[in-house]
Amino acid sequence: MDGSPTLPRFTRRLRARLARPRIDAPRAAALLAGAVAVQAIVHPMPSWIALPVALVALLALFARSGDRVATWFVLGLAWTLVRADAVLEARLDDIHHGRDIVVEGRIDGLPEVVEGSTRFTFVVDRAELDGAPLALAGNVRLNWYTNAPPLEPCTRWRLVARLRPPRGLVNPGGHDAERGAALHGRVAVGYVRDAPSNARLDAGTRFCVDRWRQRIVAAIDARQPEGAMRALLRALAVGDQSAIAEPDWQTLRATGIGHLIAISGLHVGMFAAFGAWLARRLWRLVPRVTLRLPAPLLEAPVAMACATGYGLLAGMGLPTLRTLLMIGIALLARYARRTTSVPQGLALAGTAIVAWDPLAVLSAGFWLSFAGVAILLAMTEPVGDERAAWRDMPRVQLLLSAALLPLTVWFFGQGSVVGPLANLVAVPWISFVVVPCTVAASLLLVVAPALGGPLLTLSAWLLEPLWWLMRAMGDWPSAQVYFATPSAWAFVLALVGIAWCLLPRGVPARALGLLLVLPMLWPARTPLAEGAFEAWMLDVGQGLAVIVRTRDHVLVYDAGPRYPSGFDTGEAVVVPSLRALGLAAPSRILISHGDGDHAGGARALALAYPDAVVTSGEPERLAVPSQRCAAGDAWIWNGVRFRVIWPDPGAASTSNDRSCVLAIEGAYGTLLLTGDATARAEATFAAHLDDAARPRVLAVGHHGSRTATSPALLNTFAPDAALVPAEHRNRFGHPHRDVLARLDARAIPVHATAAHGHLHLRFTGDGGPLVTHGREAHAAWWRMP
Repeated sequence: MDGSPTLPRFTRRLRARLARPRIDAPRAAALLAGAVAVQAIVHPMPSWIALPVALVALLALFARSGDRVATWFVLGLAWTLVRADAVLEARLDDIHHGRDIVVEGRIDGLPEVVEGSTRFTFVVDRAELDGAPLALAGNVRLNWYTNAPPLEPCTRWRLVARLRPPRGLVNPGGHDAERGAALHGRVAVGYVRDAPSNARLDAGTRFCVDRWRQRIVAAIDARQPEGAMRALLRALAVGDQSAIAEPDWQTLRATGIGHLIAISGLHVGMFAAFGAWLARRLWRLVPRVTLRLPAPLLEAPVAMACATGYGLLAGMGLPTLRTLLMIGIALLARYARRTTSVPQGLALAGTAIVAWDPLAVLSAGFWLSFAGVAILLAMTEPVGDERAAWRDMPRVQLLLSAALLPLTVWFFGQGSVVGPLANLVAVPWISFVVVPCTVAASLLLVVAPALGGPLLTLSAWLLEPLWWLMRAMGDWPSAQVYFATPSAWAFVLALVGIAWCLLPRGVPARALGLLLVLPMLWPARTPLAEGAFEAWMLDVGQGLAVIVRTRDHVLVYDAGPRYPSGFDTGEAVVVPSLRALGLAAPSRILISHGDGDHAGGARALALAYPDAVVTSGEPERLAVPSQRCAAGDAWIWNGVRFRVIWPDPGAASTSNDRSCVLAIEGAYGTLLLTGDATARAEATFAAHLDDAARPRVLAVGHHGSRTATSPALLNTFAPDAALVPAEHRNRFGHPHRDVLARLDARAIPVHATAAHGHLHLRFTGDGGPLVTHGREAHAAWWRMP
């Protein structure tokens, strides 16, 4: 009995030391900073270390002395490391690359039926390899090329799929597929094999919103002719963007209204507001309810139900889920009848999103949505001005577009000059007229087609004049501006400059903040000396594309492949890389010969740069007008000599041996580009290279096939380095072991795009490395080895 007072005393002391964690703007910013800091780590710690750290940090928040900004930072860092390690562990191991794996699972989302294939997301819950269980579960992106049956969402299948890890191309510009795979939790990609054991197992869950979405898409397709209106209505109705053609995407990018065609947070918020309005109207119609239930308690659940319903119709993608989470927090505070300031609301939403999915910080949408809301609220906060809100719309739209410019340049490398004006017209028309009409039509198409059909036609009529205007604005000169990839310090400086400009009225010299934005928009480049040049061999898979730059000129040698799936590396890799590097428009485009892995992207390249002179060893096989190149063609740019040393007229008997072989000779070295020329041609043109300046770099012929890179060429040219443009684990076995043996016997270092990503060469005489690797320059925790 003597110790009985001890327990209450201990309890009182414990309660005195514990407290509920505070969630405010500084703490939420620290949590977010911890999540962002992980993105700078190349080799994250394993979860068995990071998880205990996260738990300790979480427990520390409940102690009065531990609820500090530093603790929140550690929590964000450790929790994001746990999620990053989980993503890496879930990926298919590279040793299973190209193996046929039996997978069972369900179809997620809407399958995309395109010419020659059906693309879909398959959620694997069971896998087998050679009859034994394989530890593979998660999101897999599949193509079904041969005899693809109609695929319904949510149905369960057993399939034989040839899979590979979600390894992507690494280049100065273009989409980072490995980053996207980490963001979406994709564990593998591949295609369905034509196997008799492929079978549908069952219809899956009874409640499947995606089936309704598929029925709506089919109904829209049946009532609208093929074209832009059908594709845009599908996107606005159910978030299906697969039918939008590239010219229409170009219009969306040029006018800056792509966020409206996607299921944007604005649309989800609009439906939440409609739910709140509807609830209040019902509340006023029933007097008894007004006496028993305050309006906010009825508005919050109805608003959330309407927003969630629209989110389900939109496919519940990650941006939609983030928006619903933010709306839910705001409505919960309203339901609890608690006053929440704007910074507090943003802090709560940011904390909830990082807790739910810390990898959301990899998404451009995450930053654009948060920054957009914060900037919008900062600019529209009442300051005693009684003007109507609509009068401020032009000013707000212009300032919002300018304020978001650093983020759009950082993530997309481009900006829309006409975007503020286009959004001023498009935002109210699409959000408050076209979208409600389209959504109503979509629902009626399923339950009452006789009513839904005319309403859908009305939606198309409402959208058509706006789309005509957007196309016209997108065609204006310089409607879209591209920027070189900025450095991290220039990006941070631009953010500081924009924040300075957005300070309250009365703060002096706010306009000077614009000066801090200039280093991001016009990054400084080290000028090349006379006779110096640099080159980039791009990572285009099983193909070739090289960019060469002198002080004042740019040349592109080959344009990469265009795959049967429609993926065009000229459009997706070469053009974005030229823009990301901040290079001038190419003066010449030289396509070695007509094979698809070298010429597939030529049309996209020629459309982007119509003033460039196009030459080729097989101009008749190109999809663009071009001139024939031949041995003896030569020109000099800034002291760098370009010589076509093959083909000799009439000497080439095969397509590969019609390749234009280009020798680029500067004061500080030589680069030899041979296309697919074989040993037979090498024996002839090697004689033109014995006096080439050093260092000498050889792009091995035909991606490392044993038919090229002959001993005669290696002995005569004697390269100091060899570059291999080939796909990772390609089906041809390039580079061939015989070629590697020849190079190894002469102690020639080998640099391959398959292993190293794009390759950057500097013939500048400044003492720096001759070859640098893209995978090292763009190292990140999500990068495949």
